[in-house]
Amino acid sequence: MLNKLRSNKGFTLIELLIVVAIIGILAAIAIPQFSAYREKAYNAASNSDLKNWKTGQEAYQADFQAYPAAYDVH
Repeated sequence: MLNKLRSNKGFTLIELLIVVAIIGILAAIAIPQFSAYREKAYNAASNSDLKNWKTGQEAYQADFQAYPAAYDVH
């Protein structure tokens, strides 16, 4: 009779709870790491933008022997 009960296909509630708990633990470990990597990517993009701006300023100075004047957009 025990074999007939265990022959049903599917997962038990305990097995599903264990899987959910493992996924939760892995997510708790991975999310802070992902946030740190995303912050590093934003910082790298900002540094790249600043380097491009600097290169543009230097190219302008090389062409016109003066840096572009700052202007107020308001």
